[in-house]
Amino acid sequence: MNLLDANDRRGAYPDSWYAATAEALAPFAPLRGEVRADLCIIGGGYTGLSAALHAAQSGQKVVLLEAQRVGFGASGRNGGQVGTSFNTSQQELEKTCGIDDARKLYELAHAAAELTRTLGQEAGYRPGVIHADRFDSEVAQTHAEVAHLQNRYGDTATQALDRDAVRALTGSDSYAGGALDMAGGHLHPLRYAFSLARACVAAGVQIHETTRVHDLTQGTPATVRSDQGRVLADHVIVATNGYGTGLSRGTRARVMPINNFIAVTEPLGDRGSSILNQDHCAYDSRFVVNYYRKTEGGRLLFGGGESYGYRFPKDIASVVRRPLEQTFPQLKGVRLDYAWGGTLAITMSRLPYVARPAPNMLVASGYSGTGVAMATMAGKLMAEATVAQSEGLALLEALPTPRFPGGGAFRSPLLALAMSWYALRDRIGI
Repeated sequence: MNLLDANDRRGAYPDSWYAATAEALAPFAPLRGEVRADLCIIGGGYTGLSAALHAAQSGQKVVLLEAQRVGFGASGRNGGQVGTSFNTSQQELEKTCGIDDARKLYELAHAAAELTRTLGQEAGYRPGVIHADRFDSEVAQTHAEVAHLQNRYGDTATQALDRDAVRALTGSDSYAGGALDMAGGHLHPLRYAFSLARACVAAGVQIHETTRVHDLTQGTPATVRSDQGRVLADHVIVATNGYGTGLSRGTRARVMPINNFIAVTEPLGDRGSSILNQDHCAYDSRFVVNYYRKTEGGRLLFGGGESYGYRFPKDIASVVRRPLEQTFPQLKGVRLDYAWGGTLAITMSRLPYVARPAPNMLVASGYSGTGVAMATMAGKLMAEATVAQSEGLALLEALPTPRFPGGGAFRSPLLALAMSWYALRDRIGI
């Protein structure tokens, strides 16, 4: 199944609150004919746009090819949360990577959040990320992690929250405690993608939309072919995340696309005054995670609900309404003005997959829910690696990302089985 066409119209953004509130970019013309470049980037999301921007600023001639529109995929549809960590605890990273590399990864993740905050000023960046735990056992683990970050890493931005504190910050009685990270934050993701694209154009990047790459030939130069043109490039970066894993055999075996869904309420007025009253964003401890934040105009943007296949459900709003009303019973029956789905990508280890299939070719994918900040940083590091050694990229390349059982051949049945199992675990609390 081609996920570019499975749920969306070609060349059109989904009918989302993001699309309704972002200043649209004029379309970029498709690629036609042959173009020579120092660097060709496949994919116009955060990874590709960040790579293009940083490479162009270093003096490279950059061509970026996007199958749909800039920011069309997860980059323009996500919850907008800018985290300061990978999708695992720092203590687990120490066990997996060793203390020295874990510290470097900690610093890299915080640098990624800071880079995103700096680049995302036009996207209304606001600080504060709440992690909300449902059970006392989870709270104990979270508080131990906070203490570890404070004691070993000197983290002064993260604090533990008890039941009363997390209730006061979220406005929900669903949680037993959690943590608040003021080094992270949230922004308008499509505005962020558009601001990166504008910066790319100003730096001289040549962007082509509605240009689907169907063949990628290694060599010096490499050849990137679309239906009506091709790019000969000294270096290639594949930055398609969940939408184009077929361009790299290693990616297809290690990265699984999954769907997620978001709804946005009507303006809440006084009804929402107690919800996220400090204007932070929040996510909970479920595997099929719920996440939410306030928007301009006093709406609640809420993501949640599981999917058992690659096609979006017909009634996305009803899928999201259930966890929304469970989290905030005071919003029962609230009108949902927008609802949409998107495709992100996960790995078995929940760590990003970064690889070098050929000496002049790089791939990054599978951010597993940390893509706003980490994709921005991965793009920057890959751009640097096209001209010199990059210690940061080497750290990401060394992260363990094992193959899914059966590789790419069984991803669809594995997805259905896994989502069913984890949804059951969330419901019964194991």
